[in-house]
Amino acid sequence: MSVKEIFICANCGARSLQWKGQCPNCREWNTLEAHQETKAPAGHRKSASGLGSPGPKIVLLQDFSHEHEAPYGTGFSDLDYILGKGLVPGAAILVGGEPGIGKSTLLLQVAGAVAAAGREVLYASGEEGLGQIKARAERLKVLGPNLNAVAGSRLDDVLAGLEPGKAPALLVVDSVQTMGSSLAEGLPGSVSQVRAVATELIERCRACGTTLLLVGHVTKDGQLAGPKLLEHMVDTVISLEGDRQFTFRLLRVLKNRFGPNQELLVFEMRGQGMTVVEDPSTFFLGARNPALSGTAVVMAADGHRPFAVEVQALVSRSFLSIPRRAAVGFDVNRLHLLLAVLEKRLKLNFGQVDIYAKVGGGLKIQEPGMDLGLVVAVLSSFYDIPLPERCVFWGEVDLNGQIRPVSAHDVRFKQANRLGYAPIFCPSPSRCGQSGIETIMQLQQSLFRK
Repeated sequence: MSVKEIFICANCGARSLQWKGQCPNCREWNTLEAHQETKAPAGHRKSASGLGSPGPKIVLLQDFSHEHEAPYGTGFSDLDYILGKGLVPGAAILVGGEPGIGKSTLLLQVAGAVAAAGREVLYASGEEGLGQIKARAERLKVLGPNLNAVAGSRLDDVLAGLEPGKAPALLVVDSVQTMGSSLAEGLPGSVSQVRAVATELIERCRACGTTLLLVGHVTKDGQLAGPKLLEHMVDTVISLEGDRQFTFRLLRVLKNRFGPNQELLVFEMRGQGMTVVEDPSTFFLGARNPALSGTAVVMAADGHRPFAVEVQALVSRSFLSIPRRAAVGFDVNRLHLLLAVLEKRLKLNFGQVDIYAKVGGGLKIQEPGMDLGLVVAVLSSFYDIPLPERCVFWGEVDLNGQIRPVSAHDVRFKQANRLGYAPIFCPSPSRCGQSGIETIMQLQQSLFRK
């Protein structure tokens, strides 16, 4: 056992790790008094109230009943599918995304739909006041008798609404980085605080059978902020991505214990909130002009959802000693690699030209099936020859100039046929007929004969 000094307000009982002239809770002056607290050793379970809690009981697994854990809907049927039939009682779902991408909007819509179905919901926000939450709820038209809210950064205020027998069916915490626990040192958002807050919330929600939707901030690299342990603790990790200059949002499932993994769902941001794009097959093409050179349509696949995207390339004369190479929507190192393959295998000289490439619509795609479309777009701009109007591409290009098959080939091929694309350029000629290609040399001869 170790002893540490804490400060407790004599007026309201609020706890603080440091002495302050004014209590941060009740705003009374000179009420914080020093107290000695015994700190339990690692592994000892302790609740936020300071009382030890008994550990879990050992049971025979085949006799355990979990019928009460039937999932319930989120209000979005497509979201229910990628989560695994909906929200599971006692499960913890971590939602990440950049600021302003729509996390709070989407979760408030889910909270409103669950409340409208007759279940109690608690929306806890450490970033907004109750007035801001209500204003958004009115705009989204989700206000109802079962939707409760609390605003504040103290974890104890949230845990007070998780009493056994009275706990809500759904708890939304926005966000874990703004909540502070009295069981950990440091400011809210620190590693120790994030770990303590998440642990207490997950354990309490699991004991009460409450589904937890936990919002997490991301770093400038797009990774979830905080300890990596946070992603291991939760059952599901989803990421909301997109460009704030566009109206679409991509929801990716990065981890899922109850359903499919690496799935993708496309939302469109509107004034009334998020709406699911039912058929995103050609949503990202926009008003493209197939008569222009340097553009190619790729049948991309993220998870099990194929959709057509446009890859654009611009090859222009360079006036610099070192030509420029820029990529938007995919790794620029991938562009450098493919350009080196083209120079080596097709005997081309890119030393006097600048090359710019991007994925249309503001998408960010890293899958290897984009290689072939990028190669074709670069060659189209280099020769200034537009591609056939309804052609489509996918395939991975290796360092020898060979075009290799990629995952979800059958799904892409069926979707391309359904949308009326022809010819189809991809590997595996036994499946793709005369449009099947094996090397970029064959591709050059088929499309850019002079």
